[in-house]
Amino acid sequence: MGDTGITVRPATEADVDETAGTLALAFHDDPQWLWSLPVETTRPERLRRIFATMLRHEVLRHGAVEVACDEDGRIVGAALWLPPGKAKPTLREQAAAAPGYLRAYGRRIWYGNALQAACFKAHPSGEPHWYLFILGVDPDLQGQGVGAALLRSRLDRVDAEGLAAYLESTNPANVPLYEHFGFELTGALKLPKAAPRIDTMWRPQRKA
Repeated sequence: MGDTGITVRPATEADVDETAGTLALAFHDDPQWLWSLPVETTRPERLRRIFATMLRHEVLRHGAVEVACDEDGRIVGAALWLPPGKAKPTLREQAAAAPGYLRAYGRRIWYGNALQAACFKAHPSGEPHWYLFILGVDPDLQGQGVGAALLRSRLDRVDAEGLAAYLESTNPANVPLYEHFGFELTGALKLPKAAPRIDTMWRPQRKA
């Protein structure tokens, strides 16, 4: 636990619902989700279902999801990482996740598919790297070091392994934080004209 009173620990299956709820709060006003889920009254529950599906069927099994907890043990942030070679879900994972995404997106499923396709197409190949799939913090604690604590926790391990890291930033306001931790802007996803800009960022490997 650091000066912020935040503890970062690995997530477990028992954390899925609370983590999904925190991420739904974190991304409620995110530009990408405002585009793909424009109806404000239904967005919170749709987001919660999307993140729960993501955790259960695509991410948690790889053992690289970390949650930030406050002094009361409440989950106030989460980082969903994928290890080298695991950025794209397997066909089995996609099949398992599909019903959950269909229920969550409803008629807006095309927007989710467009984003996923753009992410797959832009994802760097060749050099092994860790992928920061999602990073979100409870809005009441944003700007108070929670995101930095989550980043520092995994990046210390990434550096110990001598590997690179990659992410997509759905909000321009977050780019300076990622740059502070060594990520560099490399471009943007190719999305439909009405979609918000989503930046791609790469962090070169650092020797341990």
